[in-house]
Amino acid sequence: MLDIAEELNRWVEQGRDFAVATVVAVGGSAPRQPGAALAVDAEGTAIGSVSGGCVEGAVYELCEQALRDGETVLERFGYSDDDAFAVGLTCGGVIDILVTPVRAADPVRPVVASALTAAARGEAAAVARIVSGPPELTGRALLVRPDGPCEGGFGGHPELDRTIAAEAGALLDAGRTGTLEIGEQGSRCGAPLTILVESSVPPPRMIVFGAIDFASALVRVGKFLGYHVTVCDARPVFATRARFPEADEIVVEWPHQYLERTDVDARTVLCVLTHDAKFDVPLLKLALRLPVAYVGAMGSRRTHLDRNARLREVGVTELELSRLRSPIGLDLGARTPEETALSIASEIVAARRGGSGVSLTGAHTPIHHEPASKEVGRIGSVA
Repeated sequence: MLDIAEELNRWVEQGRDFAVATVVAVGGSAPRQPGAALAVDAEGTAIGSVSGGCVEGAVYELCEQALRDGETVLERFGYSDDDAFAVGLTCGGVIDILVTPVRAADPVRPVVASALTAAARGEAAAVARIVSGPPELTGRALLVRPDGPCEGGFGGHPELDRTIAAEAGALLDAGRTGTLEIGEQGSRCGAPLTILVESSVPPPRMIVFGAIDFASALVRVGKFLGYHVTVCDARPVFATRARFPEADEIVVEWPHQYLERTDVDARTVLCVLTHDAKFDVPLLKLALRLPVAYVGAMGSRRTHLDRNARLREVGVTELELSRLRSPIGLDLGARTPEETALSIASEIVAARRGGSGVSLTGAHTPIHHEPASKEVGRIGSVA
């Protein structure tokens, strides 16, 4: 649901009633992940997607029905060998869809409205909803923020609210969406409840060091992938808004000095395109010791070997050097700035998702890879 927060937030501001269908769990080669959503308003307008087209029509009808009767419903869609014409996923996967009405009188609406507003503003927030459990608990939600009181709840069950808030907070800290199983009274015993937690966090950062023509193309690709993109270069004549109109930030500063003072996290990607030792060595010495997702550096193989030798001279260890993606990017035979940007972006996606970077044609590797950690944001089937 939070993946279409901007549009849904406008619907809330306009006072529209709507129903939202959210992917709760997936199995096999399902096209969308938990949290993907399709919403339908009272006029029949639809936004979003839950399957890339396979079951959109059936889910649309479920949303219309939810708007009419006010009932939350859980539905499973999957490929059927017995009935080749059944509504299902042509890719052979299985998805569970939670359909929730969000009308003016529904208790879930104020919580959903707050969650959508936070997500639309780029603020960190998580919303928890009951997927399966007693009818009196469905149709409600709990909003959790990193710092501050929770909103909503599950109808007079304070211990359950506290337990879900703690679990949802952990998922939010990790920036993950997934399902939880908790006992009805908020403990690990008793009849289990399945809870969907959707997390919305500010976009990850891409910091591009080196205001060159290749950087301009990489900025465009980074924005397309949803990154908050910063360009940093010590040369004011090159680091200009005219050269990088799509960048979120342009910083004129020595790269290593900027990296020392700016905020990074485990989702941040650092792309070093300067291929100049006086910039690269102090910058990479620092970058390779930070808890970031990706560090890549541009240059020829000769430049790479020379740079590694210089880094060793200033105390960078072999373990730290093993984190460096250099020469940067995947082997696509790229020549132009745009092709090179695609090569770099492909390597970033592969590193993030666990892909091999090989052609899918003739390969026996999965098309979709599971998240790196299943302990946080576990994805499972819902009965």
